[in-house]
Amino acid sequence: MFERPEAGGTVVLVGLDFGNSDYQDSLSELVLLAQSAGLQVARIVEGRRQRPDAALFAGSGKTEEIAAAVQETGASLVIFNHELSPVQERNLEKALQCRVLDRTALILDIFSQRARSGEGKLQVELAQLKHYATRLVRGWTHLERQRGGIGVRGGPGEKQIELDRRMLANRIRTIEAKLEKLGKSRAIQRRARSRGGVLSVSLVGYTNAGKSTLFNRLTHAGAYAADQLFATLDTTSRKLWLPEAGSVVLSDTVGFITQLPHGLVAAFHATLEETAQADLLLHVVDSASPNRDRQIEEVNKVLEEIGAQAVPQILVYNKIDLTGAAPDVVRDEYGKIGALRLSARTGEGVELLKQALTEFAQVQHPKLQTQTETVTDGME
Repeated sequence: MFERPEAGGTVVLVGLDFGNSDYQDSLSELVLLAQSAGLQVARIVEGRRQRPDAALFAGSGKTEEIAAAVQETGASLVIFNHELSPVQERNLEKALQCRVLDRTALILDIFSQRARSGEGKLQVELAQLKHYATRLVRGWTHLERQRGGIGVRGGPGEKQIELDRRMLANRIRTIEAKLEKLGKSRAIQRRARSRGGVLSVSLVGYTNAGKSTLFNRLTHAGAYAADQLFATLDTTSRKLWLPEAGSVVLSDTVGFITQLPHGLVAAFHATLEETAQADLLLHVVDSASPNRDRQIEEVNKVLEEIGAQAVPQILVYNKIDLTGAAPDVVRDEYGKIGALRLSARTGEGVELLKQALTEFAQVQHPKLQTQTETVTDGME
């Protein structure tokens, strides 16, 4: 009887081209995701299909090719750059005799590694539980065995799968209750900031666009920043003082990515509400990426999903130190700054961003300009 194998550190990646225009970009991202999870990519198996195979997703011939790659490389894990059904996942594990994950499970694993705060860990656990709850059916052979006994061990003849489902349901309810309580506490803090007339600004963008580096440059917060996907998960907020605009609360948020699991968006909804309730979004873009236009679209899709599509945005084209572009601003027909170029790493153009924030703050809260002018006159 086949038992579900454990995952290892060496992986074979599988990408199937169904005619999507972003196939190669998505596959390149899968490699980065695997490396971000600490895995060593031994081989990439590619193929073309019109539609997924109902039983094996990749079809029997391609599955044999994947099995050969597993044998030749000694890999103990196969990751598909697609979403697999529980049955497909189980059938593939039988055929390949190794652990099989889909793209969603890989992203969830990375999130579980990176979460630091108590709330972040709860959010990731909730997303994982909801994802793996669908994989209890035929997922592991021991779940079909019956359990005897009474009380917490279940009634006579109750199957292990029924016990596991009940435990999962109870844990999900517990986590949801905790997250709801934390969400209410955050809402109270937001209302207090709003009453105080403090401008709320959220950094958003595709993962690895440089949000945390820019956050550190502006606030000297020392938040973790690294050249990897999902380096930062937990939302961090700091105050930024602008001489002509007063205090601004700046929040660094989790990065987005193509095919970001819906369960993660739902689990992080309370945290992402900071984005939806912000006065302004700084949409940080990796200007050195050839896929920047597609990445902007993906970020805007998630913003729409969380109800933040109507929040004013300033596009911040980061990493000009890699492109050779000069720092500058682009104003719209009304004279407002709609986009700018800078380098968070070197600091070039950061003063332009502060200028943009000051201008926005003075339009958003006209009294601020009068207040700051009064303070300046008093100092003179």
